[in-house]
Amino acid sequence: MRALGVDFGQVRVGLSLSDETGTLASPLPTLRRRRGKRPPLKAMEELGRAHGVEAVVFGLPLELDGSESEWTREVRQVGEALGRRLDVPVHFVDERLTSVRAERMVRSSGLSRSRREEKERVDAGAAVLILQQWLDQQDGGNPGGSAP
Repeated sequence: MRALGVDFGQVRVGLSLSDETGTLASPLPTLRRRRGKRPPLKAMEELGRAHGVEAVVFGLPLELDGSESEWTREVRQVGEALGRRLDVPVHFVDERLTSVRAERMVRSSGLSRSRREEKERVDAGAAVLILQQWLDQQDGGNPGGSAP
């Protein structure tokens, strides 16, 4: 089963895609958002359709204490809208500290300094970590994973 991973940000949208076996997440090109404009739902929908995704996994930006913010609610709304457009289930994964882990991952990748500092790489890396976390939960006998 192919799944689309999404690290939805205010400036960029990191994306990742699972392999056909639902085992491994890989990065996709990062989308740019225009400030004050609607989310790039059409572009995400087109990617989802082109890759035949059967599930969407959004990183959920919870506060450090686990509570939800206005931004958390907006991310949920975008995720649910994308799920309706694609007619697939949407799952949310706690993304606290994912960007920090993605930055470390990019820094240790062996790329040149200028390539490592490209923000799009960190966003794509965060989307990979979000999706991989969900894929690993599915493999571990916890199907569904719609919480938090």
